[in-house]
Amino acid sequence: MVTALGILFAVAPTVVWTRIARTRPVGFAVGGTLLAGAGLLISVQQGWIHAPRPDAHLLFTILAPVFIACSAGLEGRHESSPSPDWIARRNGAIGFLGMQFALTLVVGLMYALIISEGSDAPPSNALPSLPPGISMIDEGTSCGSGGCWRVATVTSGDGLSRPDIIRELGLQQEICSSSGWLLDWRDLCVGARDNGENVTIYAGWGY
Repeated sequence: MVTALGILFAVAPTVVWTRIARTRPVGFAVGGTLLAGAGLLISVQQGWIHAPRPDAHLLFTILAPVFIACSAGLEGRHESSPSPDWIARRNGAIGFLGMQFALTLVVGLMYALIISEGSDAPPSNALPSLPPGISMIDEGTSCGSGGCWRVATVTSGDGLSRPDIIRELGLQQEICSSSGWLLDWRDLCVGARDNGENVTIYAGWGY
């Protein structure tokens, strides 16, 4: 259900454009560009492209209407005065895209408020990928006064020492990177610790 709604969200601007396009050359070019944008957004939704989903949705709902408006204006330069029927379709398109943007903005702001509480742990894919010879024993979450973390215990099947495991992971020092662009201002910090028996890797939010 969520996947279907995401796909409908992504292709909606293309459907809107097919209702108001007036010329074939511009119509096909703009429609193809909008479909390409929809494909990129769907790839983000499905996790095929790594990017912050809330930010991607917000940017899409901003850029798609602007692109459609500019394209409609370009068509208007080479066409006669629009018919009343086209004006009605254009007004409906404006209303639909405006509603889509408003809903996205509201959901985005709610998301920003939720993450500001810092009560959620990063997802499993926030943990670093493991090189050959290093395997995960267990995984879970841990919470404290500073927030929540995703943690996992790893060990080596090749007889590597704990410092060597940390070196193989490239986590001699904690690494932080930006988690998002617009709505998510947190840093995602990844690191590793020698717990005396194995190595614990973790991922947590930084502010």
